[in-house]
Amino acid sequence: MRESGKLTAAMEILKDFTSRRVPLKTAIADWGRQNRYAGAKDRAWISGLCLDVLRRRTSLATLMGEDSPRALVLGALHFLWQTPTKTLGEWAAEEPHGPGALTDDEQTTLAQENTLDRDTGGDVPAWVLPLLTRAFGDKAAKEARAFGQRASVDLRLNTLKATPEKALSALKSVKAKAAPILNNAAQIKAPDPAKKAPAVTVIPAYNKGWVEVQDLGSQIVTAAAGNIGGAQVMDYCAGGGGKTLALSALMNNTGQLYAYDRDARRLKPLYHRAKRAGVRNVQICNPVDGGVPDEHQGKMDVVFVDAPCTGSGTWRRHPDTKWRLTEQQLERRQREQDTVLSEAAPFVRPGGHLVYVTCSVFMEENEDRLAAFLETHKDFHFAPVLQTMEKSGLLAEDGKAALQKCETPDGALRLSPARIGTDGFFVALLERRA
Repeated sequence: MRESGKLTAAMEILKDFTSRRVPLKTAIADWGRQNRYAGAKDRAWISGLCLDVLRRRTSLATLMGEDSPRALVLGALHFLWQTPTKTLGEWAAEEPHGPGALTDDEQTTLAQENTLDRDTGGDVPAWVLPLLTRAFGDKAAKEARAFGQRASVDLRLNTLKATPEKALSALKSVKAKAAPILNNAAQIKAPDPAKKAPAVTVIPAYNKGWVEVQDLGSQIVTAAAGNIGGAQVMDYCAGGGGKTLALSALMNNTGQLYAYDRDARRLKPLYHRAKRAGVRNVQICNPVDGGVPDEHQGKMDVVFVDAPCTGSGTWRRHPDTKWRLTEQQLERRQREQDTVLSEAAPFVRPGGHLVYVTCSVFMEENEDRLAAFLETHKDFHFAPVLQTMEKSGLLAEDGKAALQKCETPDGALRLSPARIGTDGFFVALLERRA
């Protein structure tokens, strides 16, 4: 495809995304089915542009003076991707696929100073700002801006298959470097605009099961399970199994790990992923087959609850979700979180731990949910997360100091892009009184 056509495609996709309020990947897929001539590189270019538009939507609209798909795409290409106005004008005017020549007003607007780094409300919906302020105080604007940046590609080095050193050495082709905080994680720098991230899933190290694609924050919260070698552990909201596999590695394939999710469809990838990763201590409890046997109640050393949430912590990677999120959806997630906490708690043995995790930074989904839970479950109390993480053996030398910046008054952790460069996560540790 010529750039003129890709320019038009991005505008059409964003228009469809806005009008139908569908996930961006759905809008892109629908466009692709109608335009099968577009190659993989073309689709990656278009997708990357649309994602950058949604990451900086408010800032771009402020600069351009309007928030139409045309204005946002032109603004992103010029102010984010550094495309010269002359080049942009040639693409736009090219027939028959360009979206139409730049107007005089557009040329004037594109000639102005680039003020994208100034505060324009944090590139989040207005109703979300009070939630961020409650969670981060006077750092809310800084945190919101951090969610508007591209994210690195994070990798977990699977110690069930290879040493961290051996796995990292096998990642030279994708220019991966050792990540901070954990001693078994690697990172690939976020790609520049107009460039796509390396395809990690096609390299030999991935196919051998030596590495898993997993955000560093997701890896960190798994360490809250502590030293669980030989333990009885339950991953109560296992989903596709990313944290299940990390827990198994933390257990070094010892003990017993039960993976459960109320949605059987979400568990499907775990069967293949566990085999590739060399996981042997996982028992998948499919709800179709009856789920988790009642006989396990009161028997688990650790119950890991990766609760359903708004995903506000993943806005760097999935910026479309912040523009589709509603207050009603937040309320629904809160009810779901209350439910899974109450369902999971009986499986914790006296003296055992419940690890509560969300990929949301909102207190409404985290501290508030735990406060409500503790009101009706007097046999649980907070335990310090960081102290337990140290026992996991996963923290690197700089790990504890970095994570101390994320501690809450209850000893939980709220991770964020601005604080430690990860996705946003919350993790708390509750101990059941013996």
